Amino acid sequence: MIAAGFALAGPAVLVSSSSLSSAAQAGQGAVAAPREPTRVPVFSATIVARYPHDRTAFTEGLLWHDGALYESTGQERQSDVRRVSLKDGKILAKARIDPAQFGEGLALWKDQLVSLTWHDGIAHRWDVRTLKPKGQNRYTGEGWGLTSDGVSLLQSDGSSDIIVRDPLTLAERKRVAVTIDGRPLRDINELEYVHGALLANVWHTGFLVRIDPGSGKVTAVIDLRPLVAEVAATDREAVLNGIAWDAKADRLFVTGKYWPTLFEIKIAAKPQ
Repeated sequence: MIAAGFALAGPAVLVSSSSLSSAAQAGQGAVAAPREPTRVPVFSATIVARYPHDRTAFTEGLLWHDGALYESTGQERQSDVRRVSLKDGKILAKARIDPAQFGEGLALWKDQLVSLTWHDGIAHRWDVRTLKPKGQNRYTGEGWGLTSDGVSLLQSDGSSDIIVRDPLTLAERKRVAVTIDGRPLRDINELEYVHGALLANVWHTGFLVRIDPGSGKVTAVIDLRPLVAEVAATDREAVLNGIAWDAKADRLFVTGKYWPTLFEIKIAAKPQ
């Protein structure tokens, strides 16, 4: 649930670019080396509820549809697309991805789910009701996060670009460069389209960023490091990843790879 005040009004809060990159994997800096601090609004989050989450799920994509969560998981020989009960975290239905492929981001397009693969350049299509396969599309480059704005599919690939794709063919329409105070923001991962903006995980950090999908500018940072601290994962790859928005009830859910908890959160109405 994003408060109405999350329109980024009010004074900017000083944020060092290194506060994003210091949490990132060594050698995988989230932002270009800064010459000066970055000024963007920083929002905190309140935990509304906690739900069980499969601690063996290497979460790559997450979305909400018709009263249930849909999740895609990664790792070779373990990747799948699943429908999950919010209340107890139980898997209600599951479709396995080719064991040689590494599952990645997930998006809904009409009556189908579209799931990416990391290195194979294959996007799988699944019937959203039955999870039966409905075909494949090819694309070039790495697959990371995926979401839909109702017109196109929006994809991340680990770079500082958002790739806008045709939802039927996955042909690339254009790219939008993501920047924070004019500097490229790399390692954009899971994506969710919320209230006309993109929310994105930044890999190996405890932050979400809000991105203007037209300009690519980061318009806010959401600090979820308290959630990371609560989970206290020991696996360095058990990072914050997974954003789902229930548009009807205006609820926002987040989780992470191998996390035992899925959180419903509310973004603060005012910056920190």
